[in-house]
Amino acid sequence: MAEYSDIRTGRHCVFVLHAHLVFVTKFRHRVFNGEHLTRLEEIMRDVCADFETDLREFNGENNHVHLLVNFPPKIALSKLVNSLKGVSSRRMRQEFPELAAHYYRANKLWSGSYFAGSVDGAPISVLRQYIEQQNRPV
Repeated sequence: MAEYSDIRTGRHCVFVLHAHLVFVTKFRHRVFNGEHLTRLEEIMRDVCADFETDLREFNGENNHVHLLVNFPPKIALSKLVNSLKGVSSRRMRQEFPELAAHYYRANKLWSGSYFAGSVDGAPISVLRQYIEQQNRPV
């Protein structure tokens, strides 16, 4: 059962919706360092706030990131993903021009695909622990 702090309410509903998202860099290039991941987390928290979504956990490695989001039922997960990837790609390429060197054929940071898994089988604490244990570059 979800923790009481996870239960959210809307105008006509009570809900607990979590999704585990994974985004992979274009061509799976290893481009992120600790500074990049810190900034990515800030950007993605801002986007989630715009969607009334809570970014519960964030971490990643040099070529992918994991997110655990708590979202309301009125949000289409695909629209949230498109905004997260689009805004983060644009801002990261603006703020870190060295990232563009990895994408001479495509002006994109992320691969076109992504993983989205609903979270209900494993307790949220287990998933959070998995995300926290990613080998984050320094």
